[in-house]
Amino acid sequence: MNINVLDTTLRDGEQTPGVSLTSQEKFRIATKLDEIGVNFIEAGSAITSEGERDSIKEISAQGFNAEILSFSRPLNVDIDYCLDCDVDAVNLVVPTSDLHISDKLKISKDELLDLSNNAVDYCKDHGLIVELSAEDASRSDVDFLKSVYVNAINHGADRVCVCDTVGILTPDTSYELFSKLNDIQVPVSCHCHNDFGLAVANTLSAIKGGASEIHTTINGIGERAGNTSFEECVVSIDRLLPDFSTSIKINQIYDVSKLVARLTGVYIQPNKAIVGENAFAHESGIHSDGIIKNSATYEPMTPELVGRTRKFIIGKHMGTHGLNSRLKEIGLEVNEIQLKQICDDIKELADMGKTVTDVDLQVIADNVLEINHEDRIKLDEITIVSGNKVMPTASVKLVIDSEEILNAGVGIGPVDAAINAVKSLDMFKDIELIEYHVDAITGGTDAFIDVIIKLQKADKVVSARGTEADIINASVKAYIAGVNRLLRD
Repeated sequence: MNINVLDTTLRDGEQTPGVSLTSQEKFRIATKLDEIGVNFIEAGSAITSEGERDSIKEISAQGFNAEILSFSRPLNVDIDYCLDCDVDAVNLVVPTSDLHISDKLKISKDELLDLSNNAVDYCKDHGLIVELSAEDASRSDVDFLKSVYVNAINHGADRVCVCDTVGILTPDTSYELFSKLNDIQVPVSCHCHNDFGLAVANTLSAIKGGASEIHTTINGIGERAGNTSFEECVVSIDRLLPDFSTSIKINQIYDVSKLVARLTGVYIQPNKAIVGENAFAHESGIHSDGIIKNSATYEPMTPELVGRTRKFIIGKHMGTHGLNSRLKEIGLEVNEIQLKQICDDIKELADMGKTVTDVDLQVIADNVLEINHEDRIKLDEITIVSGNKVMPTASVKLVIDSEEILNAGVGIGPVDAAINAVKSLDMFKDIELIEYHVDAITGGTDAFIDVIIKLQKADKVVSARGTEADIINASVKAYIAGVNRLLRD
């Protein structure tokens, strides 16, 4: 059975505290959602603002394969704004719990039914597809909930939705609730919130109970603890529910996750399922050994399924099998005795609390193998000019293959200027800085700064570090260390 996906990243997801997307950002996300096969895109809430309406209009005008919806209250003024935006459909949200009807709306149940029915009539009279969402459905009387749905369907509603507005369902109660709605004559969808960390589990149970549509947000963003995570739910359906499927192109899930994280500024925790940076990373020796022999031993899916790659992490928990695999990746062949010595040296370094980078690994391996690389590039001097009315400017003196080179660069800050002064030389043109991370190792204004960077040249990626009291020196030294490593490779 195919499960339709309604993504509400652009509406419910944008309600994440601190998130406000521009029209261009919304358009980019909507375009990607359509590309990966999302069936319905809730583009926003037309009543919100003029800018919101402009954004919804732009998305509606693109002729996407996905149905485009706007959120709407059961009020003609809201529906009129939706019509102005040329959407295909409305997500008509009607409160159904006693708490919401009496305390929020302060009306009777009969008045609520009239409000809902009249709103559906108005939508259908103006050619809109209607999905009627029962707000706080999980705390509603089931018989009354069904009567709201049946009334709406009799007035032309095309789909209905159960909203677990405050996330109080459990997998058992979710299955039970949706099973009671099996006699509803239109598709029933599920909209869950993650207040108890159960949104994905409750959504999967809803599918088993009879739901044929799910509401999600990319990375699970949303108010409070967020909504049902798109990537976790879609991949779970694909891998764990053999009787169900979606139209989503799963191998593009990581791309859309990263896009939304960048545009919203909402950080993805490293251990997040599917899209977290550690989701396919292995350090434990036992795990690395098993993965090398057969990835299924410690991975429930291959990283390629969702557009990822596997990583073996260098650290105190790494065993010799994973370490040997990493050494081969950087072009080093070692015997068993050398491998054990390198492994012991890594553990000693990690026990001191240091993150072990590729450069550390190279240095440790070189010492064990008695290989001494002469760095082609050495930093001799840096001079920085910066101020509140002066564009930061840096000059550097480098020694490259025994020849002194002077160069200068500008940037948005002194570190940026210093890096630009180095990388603007011709020999650095095809080297890309893809990651930059700073940690203060000690406290105070004189703290030692640990800079870790990643550089890429063609398909080669290396990490390097620089540790100094001066963040500019540390950054440039890390950059040059990484370039030397790439040039050696």
